[in-house]
Amino acid sequence: MVGCKFKTFIMYTINHFNINNCYRERKYMMEPLPEHEYCHSLSLVDLQLEYPEEEEEDDDHDNEDHDDEDGDEDHDDDFDDDGDEDSCLITKEGFQGVCYRCGQEIHMYERYYYKCKHSSCDVSLHKFCGELLTRLEHALHPHPLSLCWPRINWRCNICKRDHKCLEMCYKCLECDFSIDVNCAVEEEKKIIHHPSHPHLLICLLPKAILCNCSACGKMHEGIFYQCTTCVGFSLHNDCAFLPKRLLINETSKVAFYHTHPLTISYSFPMNDQIAKHNPKCRVCGHGFYDMENLWIYKCDKCMYYAHVRCVTSRRESFLRAGLNKTVENFKNDDHPHLLHLPFPDETYSVPKQFFFKESGRSEEVIVKHMSHQHPLILVDQTQFNEKTSSEIKSLLLMCHNPKTKTQLICNGCMRPVMSTMPFYMCPERCNFVLHEWCTRLPSQIEKHPGHPQHTLLLIYSNVLPCFFGVFVCAVCHLPCNGFAYCCVKCKYYVDVTCGFIPKKITHKSHPNHLLSLVQNPSGGCHMCLKDVDSHQLSFSCNVCEIYIHPECALLFSETIWHSYDKHPMQLSYLPIENHKSEYFCEICEFYLNPHESFYHCQHCRQSIHTACAPLILESETHTYMYNLRSVYNFVNIKFGDIYSSGGHTHPLSFAQGIALDDLCNICGRKLQYKMIFKCHDCKEDKFAIDYNCCENVKRALSSFVSLDRLDL
Repeated sequence: MVGCKFKTFIMYTINHFNINNCYRERKYMMEPLPEHEYCHSLSLVDLQLEYPEEEEEDDDHDNEDHDDEDGDEDHDDDFDDDGDEDSCLITKEGFQGVCYRCGQEIHMYERYYYKCKHSSCDVSLHKFCGELLTRLEHALHPHPLSLCWPRINWRCNICKRDHKCLEMCYKCLECDFSIDVNCAVEEEKKIIHHPSHPHLLICLLPKAILCNCSACGKMHEGIFYQCTTCVGFSLHNDCAFLPKRLLINETSKVAFYHTHPLTISYSFPMNDQIAKHNPKCRVCGHGFYDMENLWIYKCDKCMYYAHVRCVTSRRESFLRAGLNKTVENFKNDDHPHLLHLPFPDETYSVPKQFFFKESGRSEEVIVKHMSHQHPLILVDQTQFNEKTSSEIKSLLLMCHNPKTKTQLICNGCMRPVMSTMPFYMCPERCNFVLHEWCTRLPSQIEKHPGHPQHTLLLIYSNVLPCFFGVFVCAVCHLPCNGFAYCCVKCKYYVDVTCGFIPKKITHKSHPNHLLSLVQNPSGGCHMCLKDVDSHQLSFSCNVCEIYIHPECALLFSETIWHSYDKHPMQLSYLPIENHKSEYFCEICEFYLNPHESFYHCQHCRQSIHTACAPLILESETHTYMYNLRSVYNFVNIKFGDIYSSGGHTHPLSFAQGIALDDLCNICGRKLQYKMIFKCHDCKEDKFAIDYNCCENVKRALSSFVSLDRLDL
């Protein structure tokens, strides 16, 4: 065999056969060929080239052939340094041979190969092998790699494939690191340095595979970049090249939107989730609890977080359980009396919606109601005239007004009495007041959703068979001392609001979907995120499996006024956009979870818990923050009545316990956050009793203490 020397650069001509059977010459500049120990030049052979058997018939073709031949002569002189002149460097041959470098056969389907130009030399190389470098630098190894033929079996350190001895590879001469030729050359184009991972990622398989993506957590079919160091880390091609910043409405043409660009984050550690109050994805509504190493898109200033797969989705189904726009699944004509919640403000209530709207306002100025021993007089601002006494007009100053810290609660439904609504009031300073519509409540309710087997009868607080008329509502589970609808036989009590609980509603926290009243729910409340009692009635979306407590739906109005802020505060269901600081309640000064419902003033950037919102008096400092309820526990309790006691010389006031009330005189326990009876006359030796202690003592020793209501 006569040796050949590979030229550093080879200028060669490829004969190309077109559809008109003409030949054209095209010039290409090749990559440098590695030097070898032999001295002859090589020519590139096309194994699939066909020569025409007939002369060209077209004059244009002949002209082209002459042009090509002229050009051919010029390049022959430039190309062959050894004086061997060929009319074309690429010739057609019936060839069978073995590659001098890799030892494998050269097949017809490989089309091109390099061949020594001297007929006496049979050296042949695959085109791929002929263009290999003898030394190269690889990103996966710190030392240079040399082309060699190991005399023992070896394994590629990239693809982990086993190879036999004398199979060509690139090997580090300093350490035992070897890679096959395919990995050395082709994988250079398939290696990425991704900021989400400390190691290089390689596309090991150029064809689509089914694999779990470490970025989005989904099972994908496609091209993956994988880490050869960390077992199981794979990035789908689509996820690997996601933009670092995007606008959600640009990437996904569906009905969710955020005003600020979202930034990609390659993890969401559990500690960060806890610090952010365990947020949920703003698209699908699911949490991030078991996926802290998955990628998310986020806007930290708005506490907006979303799964990568949700942000980049193009399917409406991702919004199924979200807080964003949903498709309306009902017709208003089919539900003419549908209640749309939340109510606009505190002047609205369930009894008002059912009775005031249907019957209109009463014309009776004075009524004798069975719930109170004195006649009640009507106070209706819309009917005031010149003949209206100043005494009646002055009663408006006593109406509920959070801005002036004035509290007036209806003794029937336990909702605030505002100056803009008609109401009946006792002129004997009994602190007894009723909404006009509460004087016309029906005497019974048939087939209540929570107790359909028996009729519920209206019972007033002054005759309720409960200690001081306080009962626990079977629907909202809140204590109440207002009117009740009850089944005496079963001891089933509901307050007036829950007595007329609607069977279907809509709510802005989950717009466009109908919410139905269901029993035995399972899950958490969509508004307060607290667990829903499995034995409790709840509003549910049968499409999205979303639940809302009855008290959260019915008792939180959309707008409230509070003495802590000069502007109206709006009910919010999500973190506020552009809120640059942490959330905390202005009343209790504890942190506030912005993923739960809360009240917020957009002008002053102030927020308060929904449970703290009813606290407007100086005596009500704040609520018990570790209570599992998002509703103020005594929202259905009217405090302020004065009672005489056989066990104490002074009158006792019914109130909410605060820190200054210290300890109970019977049990010795703290009275804060409890219903208590306390003496305002005993300044030095404070006297206060827990409501539960009074009830227990009365049951055990009825003569020890007796409390009678005083009309002052």
